[in-house]
Amino acid sequence: MTFPSLPDVTIVETPRVDGAWTVDKALEKISTGKPTEGSTSPVPYFHMLERLKTTKREGWKRFGISRGESIADHMYRMSLLTMLCPPDLAAKLDMAKCIKMCLIHDMAESLVGDITPVDGVSKPEKSRRETETMDYITTRLLGNVHGGDVGAEMRKIWQEYEDSKTLESHFVHDIDKMELLLQMVEYEKRAERKLDLGEFSYVKTRISLQPVMEWADELMKEREAFWAGQAHFRGDLADGGIEEGKKAMQADYYDGAGGK
Repeated sequence: MTFPSLPDVTIVETPRVDGAWTVDKALEKISTGKPTEGSTSPVPYFHMLERLKTTKREGWKRFGISRGESIADHMYRMSLLTMLCPPDLAAKLDMAKCIKMCLIHDMAESLVGDITPVDGVSKPEKSRRETETMDYITTRLLGNVHGGDVGAEMRKIWQEYEDSKTLESHFVHDIDKMELLLQMVEYEKRAERKLDLGEFSYVKTRISLQPVMEWADELMKEREAFWAGQAHFRGDLADGGIEEGKKAMQADYYDGAGGK
């Protein structure tokens, strides 16, 4: 039995709006329809989560990686990295909160999309969009689910990550960077041609906790050994030859207490 050709149902676009970005403008662009608000059921929220599975991390696209990791892929591995936190540091952390933070910290990107340092969106504007989206998710979608307690907890944990004042938030910021570095090296190794993603190695300079820095140092030695074995390779990969303008944008993007 054959089926007629269908549009690619796996494509989920980040909503593009005219003028000032708002949650309601973005919701009107969702192809599956605006989720029901004020329900006592979490099902509308469950549908929003699909967008994390299907929305790709944008930074890789500039290098021709069109089918790269999704936002959910990134957060899932972060949560597993967290579980391998060295015991001395883990004893100082609320590990359950850290895992939740890994799974929540990019939730706003389900509607906002993955905004990168070179996208021309200021850090305050990015923060405004993400804050508005988290308020929408945790109140308009989850406010009546189980008395709103779960939504309120999600909102609190997300804000703790954004404020980056606690040890848990510093650790998860570091894990966020470590996961990016891992993916960078893995894409480079898998490429059939020379693929230098070294501009992303900048995030290593913003890791703050020694145990995570030790992981990153080990990974960078692995990367150096890989490139040393490439006969066609020439040049220094320390920063991937990143342009000064991009360096400035990255510095601005990651500036702050948590290096976000």
